Amino acid sequence: MEDTEDFGVWLGRQLRRIGMSQAEFGKHLGLTRAAVSAWVTGRAHPRAEVMARIAETLQTDVATLVTRDADAGSVRPIGWHHRLAHRDGGREYGNAAAFAFGASFAVLAREATQNAIDERLDPRRPVRVRFTVHELTGEHLNAFLTALKWEELEAHYAVAAESRQKVGRALAEGLRVLREDSTLLLLRVDDYNASGLTGPEYGDGRYAAVVRRQLDSHKSSDRAGGSYGLGKATLWAASRLGLVLINSTLSESHEGRTSCRVVGRLDLPWREVDGIAYAGPAWLGEPDTEKEHEGVSRSWWADERAVSDLRLERDSDDPGTSFLVVGAHDAAGDASTLEGMHEALTFALADDFWAAMTSGRSKPAILEASVRALRNGESVIPERRVHPRDRHAAQVHALRTYLDDETADDLTAPSRVAAVEVPFNVPPLRSAGPTAKGHAHRAVLLVTPGADTDEDHSRIVCMRGTRMTVMTRRPRNPAVGADPFHAVLLVGCAAGDDEAAHAAEAFLRAAEPPDQGRWSATEELTATYSDALRRLTEFTTAMDAALGGVIGRRAARQESTGLEALGNLMRLDVPAASTRRRVQGYPTVERVVGRVDGAGAWTLDVTLTVPQRMGRWELVPVAEFDVRSGARPALEWAELTAKENCTIVDGRLLVDPDVRSARFGGVTVVGSHPVDAAMASVIVDVQQMREVSA
Repeated sequence: MEDTEDFGVWLGRQLRRIGMSQAEFGKHLGLTRAAVSAWVTGRAHPRAEVMARIAETLQTDVATLVTRDADAGSVRPIGWHHRLAHRDGGREYGNAAAFAFGASFAVLAREATQNAIDERLDPRRPVRVRFTVHELTGEHLNAFLTALKWEELEAHYAVAAESRQKVGRALAEGLRVLREDSTLLLLRVDDYNASGLTGPEYGDGRYAAVVRRQLDSHKSSDRAGGSYGLGKATLWAASRLGLVLINSTLSESHEGRTSCRVVGRLDLPWREVDGIAYAGPAWLGEPDTEKEHEGVSRSWWADERAVSDLRLERDSDDPGTSFLVVGAHDAAGDASTLEGMHEALTFALADDFWAAMTSGRSKPAILEASVRALRNGESVIPERRVHPRDRHAAQVHALRTYLDDETADDLTAPSRVAAVEVPFNVPPLRSAGPTAKGHAHRAVLLVTPGADTDEDHSRIVCMRGTRMTVMTRRPRNPAVGADPFHAVLLVGCAAGDDEAAHAAEAFLRAAEPPDQGRWSATEELTATYSDALRRLTEFTTAMDAALGGVIGRRAARQESTGLEALGNLMRLDVPAASTRRRVQGYPTVERVVGRVDGAGAWTLDVTLTVPQRMGRWELVPVAEFDVRSGARPALEWAELTAKENCTIVDGRLLVDPDVRSARFGGVTVVGSHPVDAAMASVIVDVQQMREVSA
């Protein structure tokens, strides 16, 4: 049952919608302005005999005055409102938040699904997420563009696409595909059993955090996956047109309603159209009647026809939100057909959320995900549920065994799952003072036997409360001849619900950079916690030690001969790619220590391991902005300095002959950063490696 909006609030909005003052309204009713003011402010309520006259004046019926589940009078025109340029002359040539991630379907699936899990409404049921890839052509495309008010956007797109900036080039390509191929790709993400975009149009709330603001995370749970407010930017980054439409069913009523809250947001660079300069973003909606926001497009309560025309239909009344990415593309370049895109989304969901989709006998899964493909509204690939066992059978078996309380202390059978504790000493908050004490958390490491033929065996998959894969790492210094294994680390609220678990959850959340692909000494972590880096290092060491206590040398089975057992004991695991490279005799980066200076530049200290040779090496140091997928943006060097066993000549690093290590320093150019350095990580490599004469 939807909450009924207060009569005074509803009446005040109707008067603004028709442009009538309280005094004029009172005159129509034969009453004073004071009487109308008392209704609007909630101090009084109109008598029954007056309600009919109010309904007549507002061109509605008495039932609408009672239920207040719709606005009175005619529907206001839906259109695009473009934000005017800043008065101080400042310009933004794109949304910097969008560059914090790659624009691939895999990244979008990760971020959108994580946000849905963070907004899970009923903990007794999984949040349901469905991805739909939809190709429009012919009359279906024309009908969609008409509903989108494309004619109001064409002039803005034409100018923005002429920009020489990166965003302008992407827009030009999106317009070219639309014009020459007469096709448009839509990618819709629907979530159900989620909170929906609740809250006011401009004030604090989920709606404003997504639609009106940047870098506003607005996460209500300390188990939430994201904390930077950057994840939503992947939706717009995945659109070649910078355009996303939204339809939300709210878990809490707004203006007395919950269904079909619709809005569109367009992110374009600064532009000038018909002599008027515009800042960047624009919104599709109905014009606001509030004085401070007059003329701004705000969300509207759409009818079934409008929702259908904009391809935003939802299949149930369950709260949640539908995001429609218009002009979608997979920047990774791995998927160019509907079948390829369907597969890319399916694999990404299985790889990042297999644990969230795993349930026990009495414990429900956190997530249920599915993918489908349409062309002009007709099914090309029917909706298929993502099954985590299809790609991660061993890990799913390990987690399900843990959820069912059937783990053991060791691995004495092929199907057995060992569970061991991993101590994690969470340091106190700096704000708690010097005498504050930390928390002793006990993470859980699950280990199950693997096989040589298993893909990606002998790695540890790490996750916290949302059971989303944060990182997958190889243990340091694994035992020679150790059996293949699969390991899952549950930490924070994935391993418990006590005070220490929540403390660990908060610590590791602060340790995740925007792309959340690892736990590291982020600026937030070191600023919030004392001794953070050492505790994080100790936790990694404890993780490996716990694993070492479970796995051992490959044991000879009873039916094995002595020679077979000896052969198993002498088996060596294949080295990692970085190890093979070092064996072949190439310099490699051994360690990078960095910080962000006062100007916002990365200041880096890099140590190399160098094969000992008579000649010296000529190298080109390269710093790149770290993203989860796609090409890494290269950063420019403002300064390079030689520190040990090397010299710098014209941006090249010349390593002295007959040395085993070298060390140099570098400072990046702030202007080459896609986003602020404090919000990102940097990778350093050396390229163009060749031996030159001494």
